[in-house]
Amino acid sequence: MMNRITLHPGTPIRIAILAMGGQGGGVLADWIVEMAERAGWWAQTSSVPGVAQRTGATVYYLELLPESAAHAAGRAPVLAMMPTPGDVDLVVAAELMEAGRAMQRGLVTPERTTLITSTHRSYAVAEKAAPGNGIADPNKVVDAGRAAAKRLLCFDLQQMAERAGSVISASLFGAIAGAKVLPFARAAFEDTIRDGGVGVGVEASLRAFALGFDAAAAAPAEPAPLDTARPLPDVPERAASPQAQALLDAVKRDFPAAAQPMLVAGLRRLIDFQDLAYAAEYLQTLGTLRELDERSGGSAHDWALTRAAARHVAVAMSYDDVIRVADLKTRGSRFARVRNEVGAKSDQLVYTTEFMHPRLEEICGTLPARLGRRLEKSKAFGGFIRRRVEHGRRVKTGTLTGFVALYCAAGMRRFRRGTLRHAIETAHMHDWLARTTRIAAADYALAVEVLECRRLIKGYSGTHDRGDKRFARLMDAAEQLLGRADAAATLHRLRDAALADEAGHALDAQLAALLRGPFTPPQETRRPGHVAA
Repeated sequence: MMNRITLHPGTPIRIAILAMGGQGGGVLADWIVEMAERAGWWAQTSSVPGVAQRTGATVYYLELLPESAAHAAGRAPVLAMMPTPGDVDLVVAAELMEAGRAMQRGLVTPERTTLITSTHRSYAVAEKAAPGNGIADPNKVVDAGRAAAKRLLCFDLQQMAERAGSVISASLFGAIAGAKVLPFARAAFEDTIRDGGVGVGVEASLRAFALGFDAAAAAPAEPAPLDTARPLPDVPERAASPQAQALLDAVKRDFPAAAQPMLVAGLRRLIDFQDLAYAAEYLQTLGTLRELDERSGGSAHDWALTRAAARHVAVAMSYDDVIRVADLKTRGSRFARVRNEVGAKSDQLVYTTEFMHPRLEEICGTLPARLGRRLEKSKAFGGFIRRRVEHGRRVKTGTLTGFVALYCAAGMRRFRRGTLRHAIETAHMHDWLARTTRIAAADYALAVEVLECRRLIKGYSGTHDRGDKRFARLMDAAEQLLGRADAAATLHRLRDAALADEAGHALDAQLAALLRGPFTPPQETRRPGHVAA
């Protein structure tokens, strides 16, 4: 299907490109301008930056006009600097939600606009910070695009660029060419890339261009819904070491097939978090829960309890402490990712500034358990720490001092099992699993929901503390619900309410309504072994 933009006498082709920092939106705009000028067209580009990298992408606006139109008018054309809602021929979005923003701004209209968008996602802060699953439904944007655009083309152009070893601007350029909406031949597009690039980068850009071109040329008239399913991890045949192979063999030998993919994911997570011995502890804990599941008739429930435990016990054992945060912030892969996100060249230096705001609990949590408890009770020590860090600290990990400080903190993981934080987390997990074991004897479905409630606890510092308190309220509710026919379904609704908002208002309302009367929170909401400062 080809919907080339119709040229009207004296009227330019109007193009809007929406891209975030590091996606090469400016390069894409420059390519189009250069290609048009080589063909003897008037061309102009301007940009309107967003407020921040993810609260609003930069909008690059282009107007293209044939030289013949200017001659017919007898004067140089006057081209606009900003797009006008309802008056754009081609909208190109380098990320799916940016296509949604373009539609919200009125840049996409069914009478004239071709919308080309990549389907990959760069999650917004609000999506990442949501207590539950805050990821927006991508198919709502696709459905809106079908209705709002004259023609919609959407595919994962980021993946194509990565496959070619290039950046998304090249695959977007190819998609524009493949859609045949502009009156330029494919060779003109490719020549523009060749003339504007250097060395091996040209070949990678041309490969990405070709993938984008082919995808757009073969695009259906109506794009299919996006597959949002998250496939389970593969269970490998072989592990990287004999010790890891022994754990993998135990998974295949001792656990039902339905639980094996999540168990493998859990082992990988805990080896990365601590070591092989820690992963073996995880497998031992899961073995006990599998036996509980078998005694409780788990085979008739597709081993739901074992599957839930495989996921949530692994997360509980890989808690976010100061050591973990320091480890993640000093990994080479993170520095490479940051460089890629900001579009840094090989000869450019990138300095990352980390905002660190550890509370007294986090600092004491890294100390040996007995010492940590003593200092957490100490008013003098607590006052000293609050004076030093209450406003936070900015650590530049690109400098030797900043990097070494965090690197040394990350190296403390060999002592993690003796820290106060580990003692607290272990006691909390044992209490949670003991509650699950006791409830499973009376209500299998409710026990599974008790395991699923661990979703509430995530992150560190204040985020972790707030989730911990909501989790404690749900555990108390589970005890009150035990024996009711609708116990599992009710706890499920309470969990959804707890994940609905950070303040907990939805949970308060649900507890009042579902438990028939005002809900009194448990007297002790802190974790076992944790002493308030």
